Amino acid sequence: MAATQFAADTPLLVTGLVATAGIFSTWRLLIYGIAFLLMAYVFSPLWRRARVLTDAELTEIRYSGRGVLPLRVLKAVYYGTVINCVVLAMVLVAAVRIAEVFLPWHEWLPGAIYLPLQNAIQAIGITLTSASSGLDPAVATTNNLLSVVLILAFTALYSTTGGLRSVVTTDIMQFSLAMVGTIAYAVIVIRAVGGFGGLGERYAVIVIRAVGGFGGLGERLTTLYGGETVDRLLSFTPSAQDALIPFLVVVGLQWLFQMNSDGTGYLAQRSMGCATDRDARIAGVTFAWLQILLRSLPWLIIAVGLLALYPLPSGAEGREALAGAREILFVTGIDDLLPIGIRGVMLTGLLAALASTIDTHLNWGASYWSNDIYKRLVAHQWMRREPGNRELVLVARCSNVLIILIALTIMANLGSIQTAWFISLLFGAGMGAVLVLRWVWERINLYSELMAIAVSLVVAPILLVTTDQEWIRLAVMAAVSTAAAVIVTWFTPATEAGTRQSFYERVRPPGFWTNTARELGEPRGAPLMKLRRGLASTALTGVSLYLLLYGVGTLLLPAARPSALWSVLAIIGGIALVPVWRKRL
Repeated sequence: MAATQFAADTPLLVTGLVATAGIFSTWRLLIYGIAFLLMAYVFSPLWRRARVLTDAELTEIRYSGRGVLPLRVLKAVYYGTVINCVVLAMVLVAAVRIAEVFLPWHEWLPGAIYLPLQNAIQAIGITLTSASSGLDPAVATTNNLLSVVLILAFTALYSTTGGLRSVVTTDIMQFSLAMVGTIAYAVIVIRAVGGFGGLGERYAVIVIRAVGGFGGLGERLTTLYGGETVDRLLSFTPSAQDALIPFLVVVGLQWLFQMNSDGTGYLAQRSMGCATDRDARIAGVTFAWLQILLRSLPWLIIAVGLLALYPLPSGAEGREALAGAREILFVTGIDDLLPIGIRGVMLTGLLAALASTIDTHLNWGASYWSNDIYKRLVAHQWMRREPGNRELVLVARCSNVLIILIALTIMANLGSIQTAWFISLLFGAGMGAVLVLRWVWERINLYSELMAIAVSLVVAPILLVTTDQEWIRLAVMAAVSTAAAVIVTWFTPATEAGTRQSFYERVRPPGFWTNTARELGEPRGAPLMKLRRGLASTALTGVSLYLLLYGVGTLLLPAARPSALWSVLAIIGGIALVPVWRKRL
């Protein structure tokens, strides 16, 4: 899970966010820890007990009615191809920015091989360049396309031949390598700006904690931007200049109103792959800590260090142009700052992060095409036969080619990773509430999900055209989609009692299942008590996680704070809560 989320595009996204809106804006990513912990304590065991291969398959064991199969197929296409390819495209944009700096195929390949490739690509009319290398666009496009195709081919090779086991096994090594490279990069960036204050690298970690931050880094930033701007950019908490209400609306809604709010997608796939319910819970909690604490802190240090080494332009630039320019600096810094050897480790770490995301999305997308579209719709519904395993594997492998081609097409039209991420969030915001409600409220039916999807597809384009205020977009989308889904729920037929009872006995969901529990002879309050325990465990672990993140982060970085005392108290509080939530885990 952590390896997949450590995508090559995410550190670039963080670098762009810090440069355009400050560390405070990265809470838009950090807040997902709540969703990850909620998945761990509440939803992961439910996915396991559902015994399905994809989240789309859950539709047929959760709902009843003639529209169940169309909904399953619709979700398979929507998640497995549309959403999947948009995310892959963002990852491939990062791949292009990495490849353009480090993979100069025009220097490596003989002209007899390279020139025909360049001419063929020019004839197609594709332009694929980040303009970071100064190369001729035709050369840069050829280099980038060759790099992306080779990376995709290599990753698809082991993903399609080894399946989920190969993806999980390689992801472990890839995540470890990516973290080693990232930590080395963070240390070297701080060295480059004199962040250790000349006190000796041998005792760097002790000194950082003793003096309350990277002294040289803070001084350099203050010289460049002034104290007030630095305090705003580097603060973990809102400053007077921040539009607090809009930001709180975004952060407060984003973790819940998103397409993976209950783990839907590859997180559910990994939960289903766990051996026991306990393993699924531990996996989710471990993922949250790796994702929010271990992974995020080095990225923040790098992003802040790059602000000192590559000052922000003084001229007025559009947000998308500035974000794109700052995102590429994460890669430029590797080339400029890292010595030979460490540079290779970091480059390999980025390629590993890239591969660990691509392999998951290819494997996940293929599962929809083989299990939900071909097996359930084509073979069972249309051909009335049971497909063989070889047949299903062949369909999965062929679907990977389709997914790759669509993702490449989308990638060629993306301006910045940040912009694409914002748009994908908007389309996903209409789904989050109903995905959670289907587990915790027995009255939710298939029409609820259909309405949520329809509202997302209709309202999102309207909001993109009518307003550029993202908090308004997210709030309107969340309110309209949730209201529409709940209203439709009350005015459409409920799920049949037999289907509802079968689902309850199979999954044992928590929440508002009082009628079903009574029908099966169980205490009416038992499911609700189960939900309360899950929410309490989520809250305790979340407080512990975010206290440690704030405490360590504000000690490491020269953020605006009255005293390091608050950082130390946050760390003590976060550690003190660990034994409490570990018992619940």
